[in-house]
Amino acid sequence: MREIPFGRPMIGDEERAAVMAVLNGPILVHGPRALEFERAFAAWTGARYATSTSCCTAALHLAYFQLGLGAGDEVIVPAQTHAATAHAVELMGATPVFVDAEPRTGNIDLDQVEAALTPRTRAISVVHYLGMPVDMDRVNAIARPRGLFVVEDCALSLGARYRGVHTGLLGDVGCFSFYPVKHMTTAEGGMIISRHEEVVARIARQKALGVDRTHGERKVPGVYDVTAVGFNYRMNEIEAAIGIEQVKRLDSMGKARERNYRALHGALREIDEIDLFETSNGIFESSYYCLSILLGPALAERRIELVAKLNAAGVGTSVYYPKAVPQLRFYRDKYKVGARDFPVASRISDSSIALPVGPHLGEDDMAYIAQTLKTAIRELKR
Repeated sequence: MREIPFGRPMIGDEERAAVMAVLNGPILVHGPRALEFERAFAAWTGARYATSTSCCTAALHLAYFQLGLGAGDEVIVPAQTHAATAHAVELMGATPVFVDAEPRTGNIDLDQVEAALTPRTRAISVVHYLGMPVDMDRVNAIARPRGLFVVEDCALSLGARYRGVHTGLLGDVGCFSFYPVKHMTTAEGGMIISRHEEVVARIARQKALGVDRTHGERKVPGVYDVTAVGFNYRMNEIEAAIGIEQVKRLDSMGKARERNYRALHGALREIDEIDLFETSNGIFESSYYCLSILLGPALAERRIELVAKLNAAGVGTSVYYPKAVPQLRFYRDKYKVGARDFPVASRISDSSIALPVGPHLGEDDMAYIAQTLKTAIRELKR
């Protein structure tokens, strides 16, 4: 039996040495490495402006905070996403207006977005589900004539591009996650990128308590002013040091993910009992975060048994996500969502299994995953 974890951070001697260099020095926060990491990440994505954060949730919160979102405002939010996407809106006292997924990709159903708009709508949140870009031309065609701010949740889409442009640079801001099982890691951490200099400048101040001068800009140590209210959402130097080395690996790690994804996708296409989401084409280039299979009705009823068989054979799995967000208890109770609302997002959450394709694995692992899945399905059908 193999051990195939769903995700594993790719940490090498370079990252360890970088961390030790920080620990052996005098600066753990407010130092040069966070700035260096921001420059490296911006260069890799093609962004003009970037600022690091303590996590992706902090990045999302800052995106709405700098917009001045508040009570009475509404934000269009995908029903099929991580709770953090909606939490960032809730934290501002605004109201998330949930929109169902479309079945081909799991992304927000753009046909339903316009119907969800009201005079109170201030922003549209899009999530590139499992790294498959949303049709951003359509999003912007809805948002721009109405003056709506577009937030791209890019937690799973590092490396994804739409018409050659990296996700996060197609709306107004893009928010990234460096959680350990993502495309790269800083242990914890996040990043905001944007085409708008003034937006990133505001966020850079607000993530650091509204202080008007960084440590490097202060002529007298400890002397500064506070020009706005803000948070302590900064990235520390240890995390940034890891990030600098991880960016250097992104090309090779991305190629490994795509190779594994294509190998597994090809091996699973012949299984009648499952459906596969659409992925890259000439316009959309996925980040290949994982390969999620959608089980047919009969098999979906036995998903827990199927997951148990895969796990028992050493195949790590996950689910993206456990419920449509408006059907999680907090949102269900607050917004009185019915059990049959958001049927597509609910089907994806209730009937899917996410399989690993990360760079810690090889093509032989993909063959093992595929054969294990086929065997498990056969056993359940007996």
